[in-house]
Parts: sequence; C-alpha cells; structure tokens
Amino acid sequence: MKATVERATLMKSLGHVQSVVERRNTIPILSNVLIETSENGEIKLTATDLDLQIVESFAANNVETAGSITVPAHTLFDIVRKLPDGSEVQLNAADGRMAVNAGRARFSLQTLPRDDFPKIAEGDLPTSFEMPSSTLMEIIEKTRFAISSDETRYYLNGIFMHVSDDAEPTLKAAATDGHRLARYTLARPAGAEGMPDVIIPKKCVTEIHKLLGEAGDNMVRVDLSASKIRFTFAASVLTSKLIDGTFPDYNRVIPTGNDKLLTINPKAFFQGVDRVATIATERTRAVKMALEQDKITLSVTSPENGTAAEEVSGTYSNDEFEIGFNANYLKDILNEIESDTVELHLADASAPTLIREHDKSPSLYVLMPMRV
Repeated sequence: MKATVERATLMKSLGHVQSVVERRNTIPILSNVLIETSENGEIKLTATDLDLQIVESFAANNVETAGSITVPAHTLFDIVRKLPDGSEVQLNAADGRMAVNAGRARFSLQTLPRDDFPKIAEGDLPTSFEMPSSTLMEIIEKTRFAISSDETRYYLNGIFMHVSDDAEPTLKAAATDGHRLARYTLARPAGAEGMPDVIIPKKCVTEIHKLLGEAGDNMVRVDLSASKIRFTFAASVLTSKLIDGTFPDYNRVIPTGNDKLLTINPKAFFQGVDRVATIATERTRAVKMALEQDKITLSVTSPENGTAAEEVSGTYSNDEFEIGFNANYLKDILNEIESDTVELHLADASAPTLIREHDKSPSLYVLMPMRV
C-alpha cells in the first residue's frame, strides 16, 4: 500500500476515528485503525471498539499502490498532529511496517494484518429516515446532559428514542438519571413509522455530536433495527450496537397538575444560582428557593463555608413556599433555555417540577427537588 495525502485531510479523519478507539485494549488489533486505499484514489479509515464502528472516506492526493493495513490509531494521530501545517504525508506499508513520511520527518510503525480486523455485522436495518444535521444536533444537545452514568442502571446510559402517535405522529428523545429528565419532541420523519424503541449509548451520542459539529447543514441518514443503528454523514458512517434494555415509562414522572407558576429570565436565574452556589460543597450542593409575590430569594447554607443569598426578579402570584434543587442540575437545564423567559411549574417542596420555555416548546424538563 502506497499513498500520499494532505496532512489536514488525514488529521481531520484520524481525529474522528481515533476517539472511538479505547486507550487500553486487551485485544491489540482494537488499538489499530484499518487503512484501505483504492485505485480510484480514495482512502478509507475504520476503527471499532466492537460496540461502535466508524468509517471515514476521503480523497488522496495520489494512490500509487492500492492495499490495506492496520496501524496504532493514537500513535498515527499524534504523529500527524505534530507534522507541519500544509505538509503532504506519504503512507507506505510493506513487510509488517508502515512508513509515515512528511518533509524531513520519518516514522516507521508496526502493523497488524487487515484480516484480523473485526467489523460490526449490521444485519438488516429495516427502519430508515433522514433529518437535517441541525435537528439531530438539537435533539442531542437538549437531552444528553441528563444521561445517567450509573452503570448498574445501564438502560439509562443513553438517549431513548421512540415514535408516538399523539395528536400528530411524533419522534421523541428522552434521557434521565433519576434526578432529572430531558425530553425533546419533533414531527415524525418520513420512514420512521413502525420504528422500534431504541436506546442509543452515551459513547455513540458523544461521537455523533462531534461529527455533527463539522457536518454543516447537510442531511443525516439514520438506519436502525432493534439492536443496531447507523448514521450516515457525507464522509462518515457511524454504526453502533444499541443498549439491550427497557427504558422506564418516563411519562409517569412528567407532572400534569402542578398549579404554581413561576416565570423568570433564564440567564438572570442561572447567574443567581451560580453565584450563591459558589459556597456550596459536595454535601451542601442544594440551593434553596423561597417564593413570594414576584420575589424569589435564592440561598445556600454551608456549615463549612457560611451562607449566601440573592434576590432575583420573576413573576409569581401563588402561595409562598420554599423548595430546594441541586444547583448543578438546575443550571444544566437553564443552560439549554434559549428564550428570554422560562416557566417553572411547581406543586410543593417534595414534588417534581416541570420546566419549559412555553407549552409549545419541543423541549421539556423535569427536576426532582432536594431537602434543604
């Protein structure tokens, strides 16, 4: 195998594939990236951790000899990253080694044969639809912060996607860690009818988010079955196993009868919570919110650090009461609110609170209170 490619092109693609490769592997081949060159001048990079697979395709400056080989992914990425801007990289594999040359720099890497490289068997992916990359980005950004990292509840370690026949057919994405819930609703894309309920793993979500950041305003094709999902971008194909578990019926925790309404500016609210939470410790990360007529007082009491309090303006006309929230969880939600106002629908100090921009908003959040 012998090919020449622009350093910037190679680095961009290696940046995508090497992040799929785990730093520590008991199976040596999984530390490698598969490089395939074809006579039509295309280079294809493939990496996998056996649950997630990414394939990147791009044009080479020149392919002298077509072929395929695997080399250590992180090492190759680090080499290319440190090469001079604008340089041309020559890749030449023969006799169990691959030479990586650029300008006066010369590297020789150990290789493993491509026949040992595993590929994820996709099987049949009967559900297929497309959506704009900006829509998929919105779905991920509005929900991923609520994904659980508790591995004992593995079925919460991802984003749950399902179709629903409400007044109109919809596609919904939800994530929860048991303390907060984030849900995003959009019109069901053509082709998504009959789609199985799926849980997309956190690592897959992270890698899609990276790809979407560079996808521009293109369409993304989604193909899935009950066990696998594939995202096809212009130059990348990401395939992942799905979490084999049952996501809880999250609709049961979305409150419908909360009768106390607080309307507030999310940025001012975020800044107030952030300031008083400065003195909070791991044990006292709760911020207390005291509600009176159009007056909200935020406070934190920490035995180690002292106390903090701040008044923020808002619209509230119900009974006075106090409620506590985890400051970080509350800030995570407020961070996703893009309008000038946010609604908090409250019931009492022990009941979940519903948070949304307005009743037509595609995003909806539920936050469990804390004792203060």
